[in-house]
Amino acid sequence: MLELTVKIEAGDLYDYMLRHSYNSPAGIVGSAFGAILILFALATKQWIFIILGLVMLLYLPWTLFLKSRTQILSNPAFQEPLRYTLDDEGLCVSAGDQQEKLAWEYMHKAVSTSRSIILYTSPVNGTIFPKRQLGDKQAAVVEMISTHMPPGKVKIRA
Repeated sequence: MLELTVKIEAGDLYDYMLRHSYNSPAGIVGSAFGAILILFALATKQWIFIILGLVMLLYLPWTLFLKSRTQILSNPAFQEPLRYTLDDEGLCVSAGDQQEKLAWEYMHKAVSTSRSIILYTSPVNGTIFPKRQLGDKQAAVVEMISTHMPPGKVKIRA
């Protein structure tokens, strides 16, 4: 059994949102289209397309930045530290007097970014473990996830 206490901050939520958005088909297509618009502008010297391309490339990160700040301030779940318990049964998340247990077999996937380990509990929802707060427990978290989830669902880099 592994117990963690984590305080999710705006930067942690922003990192999760960026990773989730840019690994979705819409995020990939939007970024590619923005880059193509910029290349088209450079090739044709029609500078309106460089503006449109920059808007396409910068809109998503900017809105996600604002959304992460707003959610941290307005969502009561992020006001207090979250308590996580990982064991052979699954993941238990506690916030205040509320508790939710999630079995390993229902976990969608596990990924990592440079800042976090993310355990997706559904295709769109995830549990964020900020690496800076895991400290010496990071290896144990990765081992617990890797032990209880199929290898094809775990994409965690060291």
